[in-house]
Amino acid sequence: MLDLKLIRQNPEEVKNALGQRKPEYIKAIDDILVIDEKKRIIQQKADALKSQRNSLSKSIKSKEEAATIQAQVKNINAEIQLLDQEQANLNESLEALVLYIPNLPGTDTPFGKNETENQEVHAWGNKPILNSPKPHWEIAEALGILDFENTSRLSGSRFSSFIGLGAKLQRALIQFMLDEAIEADYLELSPPVIIQGQILRGTGQLPKFAEDLYHIENTDQYLIPTAEVPLTGFYANGQALNEADLPKKLCAYTPCFRSEAGAAGRDTRGLIRQHQFDKIELVHICKPEESAIEHEKLVKQAESILEKLELPYRRILLCTGDMGFSASKCYDLEVWFPAQNQYREISSCSNCTDFQARRLNLKFKRDNKNELVHTLNGSGLAVGRTWAAIVENYQFENKLGFKIPTVLQDYMKLSEIS
Repeated sequence: MLDLKLIRQNPEEVKNALGQRKPEYIKAIDDILVIDEKKRIIQQKADALKSQRNSLSKSIKSKEEAATIQAQVKNINAEIQLLDQEQANLNESLEALVLYIPNLPGTDTPFGKNETENQEVHAWGNKPILNSPKPHWEIAEALGILDFENTSRLSGSRFSSFIGLGAKLQRALIQFMLDEAIEADYLELSPPVIIQGQILRGTGQLPKFAEDLYHIENTDQYLIPTAEVPLTGFYANGQALNEADLPKKLCAYTPCFRSEAGAAGRDTRGLIRQHQFDKIELVHICKPEESAIEHEKLVKQAESILEKLELPYRRILLCTGDMGFSASKCYDLEVWFPAQNQYREISSCSNCTDFQARRLNLKFKRDNKNELVHTLNGSGLAVGRTWAAIVENYQFENKLGFKIPTVLQDYMKLSEIS
């Protein structure tokens, strides 16, 4: 959530920045300013009436005056009550607007309308030379280690089941990614996959992306779309963190659930876009002046997993028109898929500055004053997409199957699946 004081004091600067995301946000800022001005005028009227009421109450000197003054006070109370209701209605309208406004893009986030204007920062690794690369689902289904057909009868489309050595590879990836994070001084949490709506509002998934969430009927609870939500909200308990304890680096393995409401017809085959998928999430909570450095550290942690798996990837700096709602700056890591002859996103690493912290009231104490922290998050990595990338990049040309990456062979106790 943006600081209303910032909007009030620097409206043109805020509108120019948000206009780089979408022009529609400029009008929203104008609407916020109009409501904010109305609120202040009403507050001034209410304060004046309260002051008048207090003066009248103190001015009673006789029983004869009391009845007249009490009648006046009663009328003033009625006016105050009307103003309070009007103020409450304006607060509701203001909150609805503010919750739909995204974070301001950072000064080093490039301007652009959509993903075609993102910037490649660097690429790593050698793409495998394959004459006729097969897609991961074709290889895996033929090996009997991945199932879509039977699973669709259980749960519908966009669900899958890993089988046998496929399930073992899934577990190996999860354990490897967690071990790497813990080695890099992340604190592992195993949070619930059901989350309160107020935490989703705090991290920015609600209300704007409600249609992409699985809501539990007759509750204000949801299945998590990513472990970013419980990890970022974990310390949002109203108590300020100690400055000496920052930065906090958290990691978690969880299944994640997304309805993919806006993805009809896209990636209908394979593991790229599923309703349920596994992910290792990384979250940093730090002091404001440290967030740029922590962002680079977080990205490098995710990159190190791809490099140890020897999977070709590239780092992309997202432009203003393609960046996530809560992010001020965002890098995407994209892994190479030979059968698709293209890179596909496998991690999105965002610096959310104080945007989520303000919504969650997540602070730390410095010099006896409470300040908002900065929050950062990223996948380290999406397990299903990593599984699929291994199958495609390590596939054999002369037989059905694929090699197991060297760093996973001790976890798997074998060197190939064929």
